Amino acid sequence: MPLLFNRPILEKDSYNPSFAGISTFAHLPYLQCWAEDANEDYDIAVMGAPYDIGVTFRTGARFGPSAIREGSKRIKGYNNELHINPFKSWAKAVDCGDIPFEPFDSGHAMSQIESHAKYLLTRPARPTHSQLNGGIPRLITLGGDHTILLPVLRAMREAHGRPIAVVHFDSHLDTWAPEIYNVKARGSKYNHGNPLYHASVEGLTTNGTSMHVGIRSSLYDKDDILRDEQLGFKMIKANDIFTLGVEGISERIREYLGSPEEVLVYLSIDIDVIDPSMAPATGTPETGGFLTREMRYILRSLYGYNIVGTDIVEVAPAYDTQAQLTSFLAADLIYEIMSMMVKYGEEHK
Repeated sequence: MPLLFNRPILEKDSYNPSFAGISTFAHLPYLQCWAEDANEDYDIAVMGAPYDIGVTFRTGARFGPSAIREGSKRIKGYNNELHINPFKSWAKAVDCGDIPFEPFDSGHAMSQIESHAKYLLTRPARPTHSQLNGGIPRLITLGGDHTILLPVLRAMREAHGRPIAVVHFDSHLDTWAPEIYNVKARGSKYNHGNPLYHASVEGLTTNGTSMHVGIRSSLYDKDDILRDEQLGFKMIKANDIFTLGVEGISERIREYLGSPEEVLVYLSIDIDVIDPSMAPATGTPETGGFLTREMRYILRSLYGYNIVGTDIVEVAPAYDTQAQLTSFLAADLIYEIMSMMVKYGEEHK
């Protein structure tokens, strides 16, 4: 059958503008990671968890993953502070898209998030780097509200076979005890105020080397501090920046974590750890937080630790400015952490 027209040959150009293309995180290749016939390997997996059933104030974090991906469009290249280009290295990073889950039942949704995270973590990393963490890929999760931390930590604990040291950046403790709060509401057993309570009780977090950083919210009562300590968490308050300074806070975190050779680290970042003047798009804003440059410095100070996973949660883009300040910030924080993951792997081949 004869052709009805001749198609022109397009001129190829290696440069694509940052604002173009379908939104994956930082233009990473999209991989249908959960498809039954998917057999590609990877070293770093990005997944979205658009879950916000557990919020207690302003809803909207379900739109966080798409907003963060949109905010990451301009991220492509060399990290001049950490001296690495995470996109041109040994590490194969992919964006797996969002976890499909049922949005009306929190318990069922959390089991789906856990099973999908486990699936990503049990997929093999590339053979050339299989000796790193036993071949377990590194996981980056885009939230969603902070409830998602619990099912992700369950998956991390099973994959790595031991508790993980969690550095929890937040203005809130997130260790509400469900037997004390909301006793009658069975559906609120799991919410964004208590993922670390459950994680500690279930043995998912290390005792004494896990911590909260940036705490400044009010508490229900003074016993919240005692309960938190009994769960094994250290605390660094936002106001400690006045006495310790940025470098002092960084040193305190490293002191709590201990030797980099002996600990697996998970970074969980609630975007409300940043002052709402710089990150307004969140469900439970608290004044008096870190500045963006302080947060990026503190994160980079953790270079040298084996960061096996991270999340950015509580980005609710409906409350952002037209300039997308919060979405850009969330994407930049992930970029810093991904850079550290890649550089660590480069130095521990």
